[in-house]
Amino acid sequence: MNTSHTKRASTALCLLLTINTSTTTTDAFAFSPSGIHTAGLPPLPTTFHRADSTWSPSSVTALRATVGDKKDDDIDRLLSMAAKLRAEAASLEAEKAQERANAAEKAFRQFDTDKDGEIDINELKSGLEKVLKTELSDKRASELMKEFDSSGDGKLQLDEFVNIDQFRNRLGTLSQEERRLASEAQKTAKKEEDVAALAQARLDILNDREPTTTDRALSILPYLLPLLDGLQYGRFLLGAADDGSNPFIAALAIVYTLYNAVPFSGLIAFFALDFLSNNPRINRLVRYNMQQAIFLDIALFFPGLATGLIGLGLGAMKVELPQLAVQLGTDAIFVSLLLALGYCTVSSILGVVPDKVPLISGRVTQRMPSADMFTIDKDGNIQMIEKEGEEDDKNEN
Repeated sequence: MNTSHTKRASTALCLLLTINTSTTTTDAFAFSPSGIHTAGLPPLPTTFHRADSTWSPSSVTALRATVGDKKDDDIDRLLSMAAKLRAEAASLEAEKAQERANAAEKAFRQFDTDKDGEIDINELKSGLEKVLKTELSDKRASELMKEFDSSGDGKLQLDEFVNIDQFRNRLGTLSQEERRLASEAQKTAKKEEDVAALAQARLDILNDREPTTTDRALSILPYLLPLLDGLQYGRFLLGAADDGSNPFIAALAIVYTLYNAVPFSGLIAFFALDFLSNNPRINRLVRYNMQQAIFLDIALFFPGLATGLIGLGLGAMKVELPQLAVQLGTDAIFVSLLLALGYCTVSSILGVVPDKVPLISGRVTQRMPSADMFTIDKDGNIQMIEKEGEEDDKNEN
């Protein structure tokens, strides 16, 4: 069999497979490595042998021509069948398209209640509610109009109108999208509720609310510790002003006497303020002033240390420090202390955190607990997370 036979047979079989026909022919052609041969007929040999004679090459050629004619007839028949099936498929498709067009036109006429040849948003909404037996929101109707209104004039013409199934499918897609968005919104709302609950729980534990009148009054008391410990630097100023008629100095003297009457009173007051300042339920203004009073009291240690070292050095050199220099130095320290305490007192009375004391307030602010230092553990309990370096600060103190 020649190459043209193979190509024609292959074309016919491909056409039949394309149109999804299940027609088979038992006596059609079959593929083999050596080409196409008639089913049931073995490949023809070059010569045939019989018991009494041998077929000549001319006889074989004649036989091949006969088989070739039969194959051509079968290929033509397959091609004819393929063309017929294609025509039938095209006809069916055309009929279906016409049916869809007729159904769409019929639905369009039903939707077009005012018979103006166009369907507006109200007609679309009303028609779909009747056909689909469901209530349609204005937003959903507007989305459908926008989806299928290719001209963008806000109305559907006949060529833009689709069948009811397409409207139904699109509505289903929109519903699924709305459910997805609603689910995401619920998850987001739940997260926000959890965050709000945590924030409220933190506020309940950490008292950062506006200080009351009582809180403002109590926030001043911690500064008695640095004031009493700093009176040693005010001996010259207070001694010069003490004429027995100043009630403030008299009251201060009484308090100072009682303060020194208690053994280790300064150390007790120091640790009491440090302990209470870590209680988050106490108002922040009070806690802040407790911490700042501790730092001011610590700061008073360094001038005394410096004065002692200077005195030792001058004593070793047998040089006496002038009394005027000592008086001016101690007066400067005491005045600085009074200025800092005065600022803290006035600010606290006004309900404002006194966080402007140089070299001290910044350190105090770092040690103050904040809302982000609290977290909820797996059991739902709120725990405090210590800031980095806070333990080192405690050890330093």
